[in-house]
Amino acid sequence: MSAKKSTTKKAPNRDQVISAYMQYCLEHEKSPISVYKFCKENSFTEEQFYSFFGSFEGLQKEIWNSFFDSTMKLLHKQKEFEGFSNQEKMLSFFFTFFEMLTANRSYVLFALSEKKDMMKNMAQLKGLRGHIKEFASELIEIKNDEKQFNILKHPVSVFSEGAWLQTLFILKYWMEDTSPSFEKTDVVIEKSVRAIFDVFETTPLESLLDFGKFLWKEKMN
Repeated sequence: MSAKKSTTKKAPNRDQVISAYMQYCLEHEKSPISVYKFCKENSFTEEQFYSFFGSFEGLQKEIWNSFFDSTMKLLHKQKEFEGFSNQEKMLSFFFTFFEMLTANRSYVLFALSEKKDMMKNMAQLKGLRGHIKEFASELIEIKNDEKQFNILKHPVSVFSEGAWLQTLFILKYWMEDTSPSFEKTDVVIEKSVRAIFDVFETTPLESLLDFGKFLWKEKMN
């Protein structure tokens, strides 16, 4: 007598719940109305959903956190990453992060334009902001440790906030970029990273003018 196959469905993991949510948003062009209906449609329980997320808002923030975490994992898999200069590390981060966003572009565009109130759309980036500021802070603290005199050290809070504003700027540009393979975004990343590091090395003029000329040219085209 053959054994009966189990009909018990395996509990979803965190990534599967996130994937189901992103797929729902793209297929319905709106967020789920209720956790109950969302779970029912995807054959898992509310208890299973709440074991990972307290709400859809929490899930939305975790998607962005996942983009950051996946980016950092990819960077640290590269043996040469630890030997990079701070500028090279920041450059590698942005290139990899925006490759991650490009792979999920349809969802990202949906998530950042779903609500008419831009501030409500931006609320989901709160966790990402903290991660990027922490990453930038670590970079500048390493640089400060190399300096002998306090007067030569850079303000960590200013640098980290600048890195976050830089992220928002690149994100907006990327969302509107229509160039093949988003190659113009790559140029923006390279020039903006160079500019912000040159500011902190007190040789900003050439880089800022170069970056400004690029943005002016793009605006006029």
